[in-house]
Amino acid sequence: MRWENLTVEPRHDRAADAALFGADAVTTRTFDTPEFAGITFHEIRARSVLNRVPGASRMPFEWTVNPYRGCTHACVYCFARRTHSYLDLDTGIDFDTQIVVKVNAPEVLRRQLASPRWHGEHVAMGTNVDCYQRAEGRYRLMPGILAALRDHANPFSILTKGTLILRDLDLLKQAAEVTDIGVSVSVGFTDTALWRTVEPGTPAPERRLDVVRVLTAHGIGVGVLMAPVIPFLSDEPAQLRATVQAVAAAGATSVTPLALHLRPGAREWFMAWLGRHHPHLVRRYERLYADGSYAPKWYQRRITRQVHELAEEYGIGPARTGMPRRIRPPEQEEEPAAPGPTQLTLI
Repeated sequence: MRWENLTVEPRHDRAADAALFGADAVTTRTFDTPEFAGITFHEIRARSVLNRVPGASRMPFEWTVNPYRGCTHACVYCFARRTHSYLDLDTGIDFDTQIVVKVNAPEVLRRQLASPRWHGEHVAMGTNVDCYQRAEGRYRLMPGILAALRDHANPFSILTKGTLILRDLDLLKQAAEVTDIGVSVSVGFTDTALWRTVEPGTPAPERRLDVVRVLTAHGIGVGVLMAPVIPFLSDEPAQLRATVQAVAAAGATSVTPLALHLRPGAREWFMAWLGRHHPHLVRRYERLYADGSYAPKWYQRRITRQVHELAEEYGIGPARTGMPRRIRPPEQEEEPAAPGPTQLTLI
């Protein structure tokens, strides 16, 4: 496995490290428990966890934190699969079963947030692989990460398919009292038969919608990223309606559709899956994605229009790109003015 070539983008507060970590810092573990059967964890001590998003990216954020690489959710379409090739691992089964864990991520993040050169930019999590995948139940990295962001009043957002985020509800509420936070849950469809084959390691769509219900009940607005909408498998009008209706019933503040995109690494794995489960669709996909990783503009526009019309019908709307949501702090009663002159204080 190639560890030594993992370099970081140049950062604004210092030059890039030669590598994120050295080969001598890697500890490989397997756990003899049913939930982690067949999975290998590579524990590393990272030198940096704040990652700058390349300028050419379409992402509406500039900084990310990813405590894991690889993902036991095993979504066959996951765009992040290609990143495993940088480690000399394959983008298929290795991505699902060879998980890199940055065991010191909370401490490193706290140190980086305290740097005088860090200006409190928004930090996005769950944008590469899910920070609430099953491994988080054992390693418990997110509580320390959220506490560091809270203590520095640093705005952040989380995108997840994991129900484990509810474990950290109190930390989310505390952070929302001092900074802007955004929470989005990914639910592309509600078809359970499709879910079992295309997202085998994730909680069921209904369980993810339960996350929306619980967080909403505690005052945290949650948007749903309806992603991916899978051509010819989850894009029929009745399927789109069922999904948007379920999202609305869960109390989501917004629903934003995203058509399936197939980048190198993910494309090969997804097409192999398609050939096994839906061989009659292979030629249609080859034509639809003949020009690259993204579905044609006409298809994207059609899906977006249909979902937005349904969202309006059910009383929800699309999210505004890059706009985090936050809990409004409880209203505080004004204290009666003291008679005569008073000394203003900062406490």
